[in-house]
Amino acid sequence: MNHDSYSDTYIRGILNTVKTIAMVGASVKEIRPSYFAFKYLLERGFHMIPVNPGHTGKELLGQRIYARLADIAEPIDMVDIFRPSEYALGIVQEALKLNPRPQVIWMQLGIRNDEAAALAETNGIKVVMNRCPKIECGRLSSEIAWMGVNTRTISAKKAVRTGGIQRLSLQRSSVPGGLTSASERSQRSDGGV
Repeated sequence: MNHDSYSDTYIRGILNTVKTIAMVGASVKEIRPSYFAFKYLLERGFHMIPVNPGHTGKELLGQRIYARLADIAEPIDMVDIFRPSEYALGIVQEALKLNPRPQVIWMQLGIRNDEAAALAETNGIKVVMNRCPKIECGRLSSEIAWMGVNTRTISAKKAVRTGGIQRLSLQRSSVPGGLTSASERSQRSDGGV
């Protein structure tokens, strides 16, 4: 697989099928990116399990923190690696010892380890590298568009409201472009008149 780019269908397929995510390197510090990603995914309905040996037995947002993947007694669908690239191979090796094995190994932004990816794929596990599931969920659901980010997702379909908060579906299709007749009119020198 080419790990330099992923299709929206591949990412969407993963995010729509995984339910339980073990985040290796989850931080209890509220200013760390792993904390934000953990909190976001937890709020989106994923069952999140924090893994951080420095905080074993404590809780992160109500979820018990484990020292290692092997300590988790329930099946894990995805291992989200929030550790430097050089640790990815060891984490994949640990994940391969789990029964059942996870379906996905996901390496966060800035994390790429081709040897770890090849090992996982050889054993039938999907791999994503140098991406953030939080960002991908937001992009594919058009949620981050509320902040002015062009997601390449165009839809007039009303978003589903759950729990009093508007959340968009990952099922929306992405299309290239971003120009609409309204944006073209606003860019004209006559002010769109």
